[in-house]
Amino acid sequence: MPCFMRGRLTRSMPGDWISFSFGGLGVTIVDALDTLFIVGLDEQFKRARDWVATSLNFSKNYDASVFETTIRIIGGLVSAYDLSGDKVFLEKATDIADRLLPAWNTPSGINYNIINLVTGHAYSYPSANGNSILAEVGTTQLEFIALSQRTNQPKYQEKVEKVIEVLHKSFPADGLLPVYISPQTGKPSPSFITFGALGDSFYEYLLKVWIQGNKTQAVSIYREMWETSVGGLQSLVRKSTPSAYAYICEKNGNTLIDQMNELACFASGMLALGSSGFDPLKAKTILSLAEEIGKTCYNFYQITRTKLAGEDYVFTPGQDMTVDSLHNLMRPETAESLFYLWRFTGNKMYRDWGWEIFQAFEKNSRLETGYVGLTDVNTGAKDNLMQSFFLAETLKYMYLLFSPPSVIPLDEWVFNTEAHPLKIVPRVNSTGSLSKSEHVLPTRLGGRKEGRAGRN
Repeated sequence: MPCFMRGRLTRSMPGDWISFSFGGLGVTIVDALDTLFIVGLDEQFKRARDWVATSLNFSKNYDASVFETTIRIIGGLVSAYDLSGDKVFLEKATDIADRLLPAWNTPSGINYNIINLVTGHAYSYPSANGNSILAEVGTTQLEFIALSQRTNQPKYQEKVEKVIEVLHKSFPADGLLPVYISPQTGKPSPSFITFGALGDSFYEYLLKVWIQGNKTQAVSIYREMWETSVGGLQSLVRKSTPSAYAYICEKNGNTLIDQMNELACFASGMLALGSSGFDPLKAKTILSLAEEIGKTCYNFYQITRTKLAGEDYVFTPGQDMTVDSLHNLMRPETAESLFYLWRFTGNKMYRDWGWEIFQAFEKNSRLETGYVGLTDVNTGAKDNLMQSFFLAETLKYMYLLFSPPSVIPLDEWVFNTEAHPLKIVPRVNSTGSLSKSEHVLPTRLGGRKEGRAGRN
């Protein structure tokens, strides 16, 4: 069974599939580094670290996704550095980041989506008609800012923050951007609006860069843009009948589409995470919406025969929701949101829901050699892939759901979209001057039961 990952189905552009082996970049190992560390698998972490030091080689004639390589490889390596203090991870992260940088050499500063790791030739998905993808250009900021902080080289931060500057110039009043952005002009191109595939993590990173910068004035523009987009999200929320499940519509022009990706389930956790930044009354409203959407996503699992969610759901008056795509890729978004909902409410129900989902994975996806997705969530028919994000995200969030809040405390760490925790470092100002990143090792290393990072 292959234990690596091709581009996320529906998250990468349809028809533009990333190589089945992810270019031989060791994505399964790198994506799992921090999970091994956090759960206390010391021997396995050391073996993975030694492989990174001796065998991880980025000099490959391979057209890489800038987005996927950033969130999995750079995110995984910088997180492993933050957790362990081992500079080999930072050295490798710098190597691959330097190979990605030419993707930002465009007339507008909006990066291309694909780059060859040897030649530096960059381009965007052919099926996007030369446009770049919103979620992909807006989901590199955490990793590249972190790399600048830890290396004291501002070039990484400058490239990714230029993207936000450009998008801010044409940021709409409702905070909702179409999924296509022109790398030539920096302006949106006609396309649909979604919190699912192709849009999702742009909105997530607006919030998380603000958190990463310790919520200082230097990063206030991110919070302002995020709050505007939350207003737009609220305008897309509808409730099903007869059960009143809250869901987030997609939008095409002025038409709302009663469809929601499982990928959009991240929004529940995002709203919970950002709710405390509002005034008390608004915070209560946003947290309540987060819980409503979380309930819907839990029921994405409950309505199938395997109790594992499909990829897409449609909502029909009088019929609540039905599965529109029967694949299950062992995605993390619902587990992620249950983790945040548990942390911010303390409601045991979210642990109960998470345990049910975990048991469904154990029953339907576990093999002697690993885990696999399903091609049909009703029949239980299996595929032959263990997605790298299952190790990086799904299992990590499940573990943290049942861990005390002192394991990766949210006032000290922020998770990238691949669930790689990055140390929060205050930002000095918004003009490129960086605060020095003081690397802080965990104060105590516990066993698997307690976790490996943060204070207990």
